[in-house]
Amino acid sequence: MSGRDRARSRWLPSAPVTIAPLALGLALAACGEEEVEPPPVEPGLPCDRSIDVPDGYCAIIFHSGVGRARQLAVADNGDVFVVVRDSGVVALRDTDDDHRADERVRWGARGGSGIALGDGVLYLARDNDVLRYPLPVGELRPDGDPVTIVKGLPSERNHPTKSVALHPDGDIFVAIGSPSNACQVRPRTRGEPGHDPCPELETRAGIWRFDGDEEDQELSDGELFATGVRNGAALALHPSTDELYSVVHGRDQLHELWPDLYTAEEGSENPSEEFVHLEEGDDFGWPYCYHNPESDAKVLAPEYGGDGEIVGRCEPMKAPEIGLPAHWAPNALAFSNGSFEEEYRSGAFVAFHGSWNRSPPQEGYNVVWLPFDGNSPSGEWEVFADGFAGGEVNRPSEADFRPTGVAAGNDGAVYVSDSMQGRIWRIVLEE
Repeated sequence: MSGRDRARSRWLPSAPVTIAPLALGLALAACGEEEVEPPPVEPGLPCDRSIDVPDGYCAIIFHSGVGRARQLAVADNGDVFVVVRDSGVVALRDTDDDHRADERVRWGARGGSGIALGDGVLYLARDNDVLRYPLPVGELRPDGDPVTIVKGLPSERNHPTKSVALHPDGDIFVAIGSPSNACQVRPRTRGEPGHDPCPELETRAGIWRFDGDEEDQELSDGELFATGVRNGAALALHPSTDELYSVVHGRDQLHELWPDLYTAEEGSENPSEEFVHLEEGDDFGWPYCYHNPESDAKVLAPEYGGDGEIVGRCEPMKAPEIGLPAHWAPNALAFSNGSFEEEYRSGAFVAFHGSWNRSPPQEGYNVVWLPFDGNSPSGEWEVFADGFAGGEVNRPSEADFRPTGVAAGNDGAVYVSDSMQGRIWRIVLEE
């Protein structure tokens, strides 16, 4: 089954209702009924059958709800650190090896989204700054106050959240999303041209590199590593090459803003969400260009004279490694590691938050697997976990859950966070 076919499928068998045997016996005795032998406990893992995972795998509810969860990271010992949008960080630990968290510690500054674990440190990316906490190995709570690594980051209007990736040499990459859809003179206005040149590119829509140890840096102290990246929220380093990758949110509203040029269907299927290999000096073309999945080429945006086919000034812009379905909203990227089974040992997982700008029904709300052949993507992506939305949805608010973070543990487990109810899943091989 292709990735797109699996994305449209839903597997929703009903879950059995379990009643505690002692409570059942006491209730029957109180009613004058003869006490009955409790049913046997079913063997195996407590799988959450409301979401669809590959055959042979089990999705366990690691925690039922931590709050408005964003991205997450997993330590070598299996501790899970989740950024919660309005309450800092929640640290989770499974102390009795039942695959579910039974210890929870909440700490840290509010307003975060991105996270990165280093050697004895944790980086928390908030809308306007990046903090570094001293976090001893094996501990759930910092042993001191944070220091500010970067401050004063721009966050007005769209895409205020920041994502971070920590390089082994100590540099930290920060994704700063654009404040607009397509740099129009009047934002999101039908037929309105774009600023040319776009002033937003000076401080937004790119990936910046900073010294991970230097305190109180500002944007001007960093290096613009790659530009023309509308919103590179899904950001990660390849574990073998330490090269940087992202899955980038494409622009919206081609049909709504340019109905004479794009049908509703064309607006739903354009542009691609771009899986990109980020190298120093790259330009991916936003806002002047977008990736057309049908022609597999960067084409000129209508705000700059395009019609869906004209390439023009977009010819030299860097193309994505893979074009993924439009408007799915990639929010997190995590590379696999050697602890996974062969099928998922080389590649990356992407958490898609789900669309709003498609002709109904909306799509996404899933986790996708991108296989690699060596150190390069093979392009044959597929949906790894699905069904989070709970059925067909016409707007994001109708979804039961929306994947926002994904992480790969050194134990071969995939962890997924949800921004609606704060649920955390742990996806493992069935025992």
